[in-house]
Amino acid sequence: MTSTSTQTLGTLDTTRWLRGQSTATKVLAVLFGTLVLTASSHVSVPMVPVPMTMQTLAVTLVGALYGWRLGGLTILVWLAQGALGLPVFAGGTGGLARFLGPTAGYLLAFPVAGALTGWLVERGRHGGRVVLAFAAMLNGNALCLLLGGAWLAAMVGVQKAIAVGVAPFVLGGVLKSVLGAALLKAIDSGTRKAAHR
Repeated sequence: MTSTSTQTLGTLDTTRWLRGQSTATKVLAVLFGTLVLTASSHVSVPMVPVPMTMQTLAVTLVGALYGWRLGGLTILVWLAQGALGLPVFAGGTGGLARFLGPTAGYLLAFPVAGALTGWLVERGRHGGRVVLAFAAMLNGNALCLLLGGAWLAAMVGVQKAIAVGVAPFVLGGVLKSVLGAALLKAIDSGTRKAAHR
C-alpha cells in the first residue's frame, strides 16, 4: 500500500495522489482530461436564449480533481489540440480562428478558471465541504464569464457583450456549479468509503 492509502481520502487527495505519480501516469491523466473536456464540448443542454455546453463544468472539475498545476496544464494541452485543428471545441470545431473570434476570451479563460478552482480546492473548498466546493466552482464559472465577456466587449461593446455573452450564461453557471459541487461530494464520499474497506 502507498502512503496515500493510509490517509483519509477525498477530493483533495486525488490531487495529492496525482502529484506522487510517475510522469507517464500524469501524461495519461492529462490525455484523459482532454478527452473529458472534448466530450463536454459536445454535450449541449437546451436553454433560452443560448444552449449551454458542459465545458465550464469540465474545466472546473479538471481543476478541482487534478489541482491547479496539472489541471491548468491539462486545459492548455486541450486548447493546443484545438489550435492544431483537432475537433475538440463546441460543435466539433478547432483551428486557430477560434482564438481570434468572439469566443476566444472564453477559451483563453478556461485554464485560468480551472487553475483557480484547483487552487481553491487545495485550500479547503472541496467535496467534503459542499458549500465551499460550490463557491470554488462558482468562482471558476464567474471568471470564465468575466474574462470571456471582457474579450467580447472589446469586439462588440460592453452592453451587447453582457446581453449575448454573459447574462444568458449566468443561470447555467450557477447550475453547473451546483452539479460540480455535487459531483465533488460524490467523489469525496466514494473515495472515503473505498479507504475504509
